[in-house]
Amino acid sequence: MKEPIAYFNGQLVPAASAAISVADAGYVLGATIAEQVRTFGGKLFRLDDHLARLQRGLAIVGVKPGLDRPHFAEIARELVAHNHALLAEGDDLGLSIVVTPGPYRSYAGSTSVEPTVCLHTYPLPFAAWASKYRTGQSLRIPNIEQVPSTCWPAELKCRSRMHYYLADCEANRREAGARAVLLDRDGFITECSTANILVYRVSEGLVSAPHGTVLPGISQAEVFRLAAMLGIPARERRMTPADLAGADEVLLTSTPWCLLAATRLEGQPIGGGVPGPVFHRLMAAWNDVAGLDLVAQAEQFAARG
Repeated sequence: MKEPIAYFNGQLVPAASAAISVADAGYVLGATIAEQVRTFGGKLFRLDDHLARLQRGLAIVGVKPGLDRPHFAEIARELVAHNHALLAEGDDLGLSIVVTPGPYRSYAGSTSVEPTVCLHTYPLPFAAWASKYRTGQSLRIPNIEQVPSTCWPAELKCRSRMHYYLADCEANRREAGARAVLLDRDGFITECSTANILVYRVSEGLVSAPHGTVLPGISQAEVFRLAAMLGIPARERRMTPADLAGADEVLLTSTPWCLLAATRLEGQPIGGGVPGPVFHRLMAAWNDVAGLDLVAQAEQFAARG
């Protein structure tokens, strides 16, 4: 098949035909457990870690998709092997795994409900972040708060993300291209929209929000591993906006881009206002892990049609 394929409810189908029903709980309620994985040179990175987090999310929600972790892995690798071969040399994919409780009974009119399971890939949208490797990301703190753990646990990666959307809308009204930093009810830093936040101080090393208060990021864990290799200390503690403003560097971690520097907060420079030396050291280590130059790849394919 000369077109991308997807996995949808037990079948490999042309990606264009994989469509969720408007009566599905994922569509009606946003009740969706999800994972995002990326490839380096066509190979899925930390797939087992992502699937372990998916499994924890499914257990939290009580959804049983009928696929175990090895089966998910087998499907993921089959999709990527097929779809990556359709890309230009040097390009890479994102893999999306989506599981919902299935049809929402009030809309579907059915008493037989099976979970919806979809895996699909997409060419990574490098244009969204390629330039920010060099310039850094600007941050704003909106009035929208992080969803409290009394609504759902921080470790649940789901698609119920209206708070991210509203927070980024407010951040962009105040500064074009800014990304939102969400605080909790007590005013402590939690995360950016779709990214973990790390603060670096020469006197302290890397600092992240405490475990259990934010989504446990796979990329953040990789940065901690790389930091340990480089002799950069790391710890967890509560952080306030003052910690961001007074940091020597602020870093953002997320699966698609791996690592970005945040260089401005509320219109004011962080540190020197440009990506700093710790960012560059960690990026060099990421390149070794990936087996490619992440910045060069993003810049090469940013203009992909």
